[in-house]
Amino acid sequence: MRAAGRTVRARLRDGVAASDPGLLRLAAGLRTVGAIALTLAVLALVGADVTHLVTGAMAAMVATFAIREKQRGQQAVTLALGLPVALASVSLGALLSSRVVAGDLFFVALIFCAVYGRRFGDRGTALGLIGFQVYFLSLFVGATVSGLPELYGAIGVAFLSSALARFALVPETPAHVLERLREAFRARLAQLVGAQLDLLDAGPDEVDKALDAVREGTARLHETAMMIHGRLEEGTADEATARLVQRRIADAEIAAERLGLLLLTARSAERADTLTLHLPGAPAPASGHLPVRDETSATLRRDLQALHLLVLRPVTDDIGTALSHVRNRLLKYRDEENLPPAAPAVQDVFRGMGEAARAVLGLRIALGGAQDESDDTPATARSREELDAEDASIDAGEDEGEELAGLRRPTTRAAVQVAVGSSLAMVGGELLSSQRWYWAVLTCWIVFLNTASTGEILVKGYRRLVGTVLGVVAGIVLAGLVGQHTWTAFALVLLFVFAMFYTAPLSYTLMSFFVTAALGLLYTLLHTYSLSVLLLRVEETALGAACGVLAAAFVLPVQTDRRTNDLLVTVLDRLTDVTERAVDQLSGGPAADLLDQARDLDQALADLRAATQPLTYPITPLRARRDTARYVVALLETCAYHARSLAATAELLPTHPSIAADPRLRRAGRRIAHNIGAISAHIADERADLKIETGSSIASLLEPDVPGTPRYGRITDRVLRHLQRLDESVAGLARPLGVPVAAPRR
Repeated sequence: MRAAGRTVRARLRDGVAASDPGLLRLAAGLRTVGAIALTLAVLALVGADVTHLVTGAMAAMVATFAIREKQRGQQAVTLALGLPVALASVSLGALLSSRVVAGDLFFVALIFCAVYGRRFGDRGTALGLIGFQVYFLSLFVGATVSGLPELYGAIGVAFLSSALARFALVPETPAHVLERLREAFRARLAQLVGAQLDLLDAGPDEVDKALDAVREGTARLHETAMMIHGRLEEGTADEATARLVQRRIADAEIAAERLGLLLLTARSAERADTLTLHLPGAPAPASGHLPVRDETSATLRRDLQALHLLVLRPVTDDIGTALSHVRNRLLKYRDEENLPPAAPAVQDVFRGMGEAARAVLGLRIALGGAQDESDDTPATARSREELDAEDASIDAGEDEGEELAGLRRPTTRAAVQVAVGSSLAMVGGELLSSQRWYWAVLTCWIVFLNTASTGEILVKGYRRLVGTVLGVVAGIVLAGLVGQHTWTAFALVLLFVFAMFYTAPLSYTLMSFFVTAALGLLYTLLHTYSLSVLLLRVEETALGAACGVLAAAFVLPVQTDRRTNDLLVTVLDRLTDVTERAVDQLSGGPAADLLDQARDLDQALADLRAATQPLTYPITPLRARRDTARYVVALLETCAYHARSLAATAELLPTHPSIAADPRLRRAGRRIAHNIGAISAHIADERADLKIETGSSIASLLEPDVPGTPRYGRITDRVLRHLQRLDESVAGLARPLGVPVAAPRR
């Protein structure tokens, strides 16, 4: 019973870890709710009235969510600096409340400075956010000069409560966050292997659903790998450890993605295209079940289940004969003589399981799990030796970036746009209501946060409007139910605040819904609730979103097409860097920092994916354009997968005994580099006369110069498969992007 209880708890823990990597959303929600609850408790003990309770609650929320630094010392400094900024902001709000013109001009200047402050990093962003939100708070509660001492006290309590919640109640260190992210990676890896197992047995009517689950699992695993990459520098003791963890995470991700592709191929009449794993809605290749349930297929299912169990086992629990037996059985498939008699595609799946088991072993070693080597077979011992040799060769590298200046700098452009949009919202808001015009300004401000093009602002404004309308309906219902029950209303506000932070990364519409519902309750507490007030909130929100879109469209505009083109060129440049250097290293060239370059490619692709959301939004009327954007991004994700695989293989070259440099690979990589350059040049300038080159397969370019000599070995064959798929995917970009294709050479 105890063992069964532990199993249930472990599954529940893994489910939570996989749904919320690093527990970042949970921690943010609990930290903010804790800060607000502490503030309310202290203010209630000193007999504060409802206005100051609302002030303290909102100030505590701002002081908590504004701070984004990862190191605790930096967070403490920013929080300490934020208090005088907040006090100055509420003071100016009270002083200028009776001076309409001066107050409006100052608010616009404050908005400009708050957005411009983003160029100074997380601290500048936090202080700007605190200054803006507290000034808005002064307008919301109707701050006056005579009431400033009480407001100072409420804000001071809020900042102290925020500090206590951050550093004592819900503490968070980079090392602990990274540890939780690594657990989330393991849980999501186990979920992906489980989805692959379902794909193996799915019938014709179930295969598309099973493939969707594999596709989603692959994307979620990659998302977690990118989150880990972003936290390695702060969460590890030194650069060598960071590089080691990065290497093992990359190995596990690539091995899992490759295993899914091999399983899909084993079900198919022909080799499956990697694009199938990346294009949403792409049908599975025509296939049925695996061959009849003979001994080989039964072994395949058994060992895939064993791999699933091996991944499920926590890193700290790596001792036991059963686990060693499973690991040894899977690792033996890395040797050709241990492969069971089967079709080549099925044998590839066994090889893929062996490589996945090796990646899991490397991940356990890198993460410091207990290692029992007493039951190692020769195959397992050899895998450990290879991992040790790779670990010893890991070194750190450096990056440099280019910084824009003047109005080309995104923060400066956004500051000008927000200032203009807020001015329009201020004028329009005054026409709607001289008392609550600031809601339009708030919406205009918010739709510019974390957006970089007109299309992104339009989509964000639409989502906020939908969430606000739904929140108004909820606010009407709740206000009628709660009435004047102050603490019941505050309890619901705390619940909505937690839900707001927990759902914010998942759905902006849901977040807006919870914000508006909470504000409806706050209006009730301040005795300013009415149906007309909530309807005015919808009108002001629509006005603010419209002003934001107008400012983005006509003031230093960044069109969605231009932004996506710029990001597409960046992705292609990163793809060229990774491919050329990986091929050069595989051909015998000097070692390069390939994993960092591969992650730079992944980050550039993530930026492009986010920028194309306005083009792929479900309600967009431009269906053909939406399909083209999805297809291009899916092709680029396919290219990135093969480039990551090439980089991972190239980094093994100095230490892996079965991988040798092949100088002929340089010849195979030239066409790919030329085609990527041609596409990039055409996107940058449509008049460019470069064309895509096509011709014989990549493998044919490696024909031996001396007749009778071997063509290439198994590892080179795998490299050529990646190069061939990369060549096909790059050439496939020509049609949707309108790049001319040269006639094949004879």
